Amino acid sequence: MADINEVARQFTDFYYQTFDSNRAGLQSLYRDSSMLTWENTPIMGVTGIMEKLSTLPFAQVQHKVLTLDAQPSVAGSTSILVLVTGQLMVDDGQNVLQYSQMFHLVPEGAAYFVQNDVFRLVYG
Repeated sequence: MADINEVARQFTDFYYQTFDSNRAGLQSLYRDSSMLTWENTPIMGVTGIMEKLSTLPFAQVQHKVLTLDAQPSVAGSTSILVLVTGQLMVDDGQNVLQYSQMFHLVPEGAAYFVQNDVFRLVYG
């Protein structure tokens, strides 16, 4: 079994680099059964998820991961839960926004896809 912390790190590195440079490149990470909850709005399936991510109200974004935690999602399974906290800057804004994001990664062949994705800005 692969080291889940290394899988989580490689996944988040790829996810945020792709999100920041070419959001359309995230499509391969989702399936029709995938679900994204973005700030309390549930979105089902790869088409809906990609529509949401491509129409976010900012042109540029930069993520900075501050913490990364990974756990197996079910004993004996190779599915992984990943919790990220971090900071992001959008467009030319001067304010750093805090966020948290949870991914449920499910193995598919030699790779993983995102079954569940929950994103929240953290205020306060």
